Amino acid sequence: MHDNRLQDMTLAELWGLFPVVLTPHNPRWIFLAEEEIRLLTDILSEYDPIINHIGSTAIPDIQAKPIVDILVEISPGTEWQSIIEILERNGYICMSESHTRISFNKGYTPAGYADKVFHIHVHRTGDNDEILFRDYLIAHPESAKEYETLKRSLLPKYRSNRDRYTEAKTTFVKKIVELAKAN
Repeated sequence: MHDNRLQDMTLAELWGLFPVVLTPHNPRWIFLAEEEIRLLTDILSEYDPIINHIGSTAIPDIQAKPIVDILVEISPGTEWQSIIEILERNGYICMSESHTRISFNKGYTPAGYADKVFHIHVHRTGDNDEILFRDYLIAHPESAKEYETLKRSLLPKYRSNRDRYTEAKTTFVKKIVELAKAN
């Protein structure tokens, strides 16, 4: 399962233990994603999930946090509690929950990042702009490099504040999603 000591830490302590770090693209991320997608497909099989590798680790040739993001789309009628229970039984930590989304982490330890780290984003079917974003950046390497440059510029200021780091990328992400929808 997971270590409860993480739940007792303050946000500042967690950010100190898990800073935002960017590394060169690693082809291994694709294989880690495929392996985790197989596991998620198996443990959530009764819900017929649609599962995709998203985020910067899915985009070739750009730096990324060495955390594999996976989007799991679940039918709108599905009760969230059963999804939470299944994923927690399988080692995922529920980080947040709303009526349309749940976020899970896996690979965080009291000593820092594990060798394999995942963020699992559970959304209702069709709530998948992350796929549009990923596909647009793959098809437009110049935009992917622009995204990488933005992330690198934010790192010195937000290395120890993941929320602000993510917020600072929002305008760019929205712009790319709008361009993707226009195509």
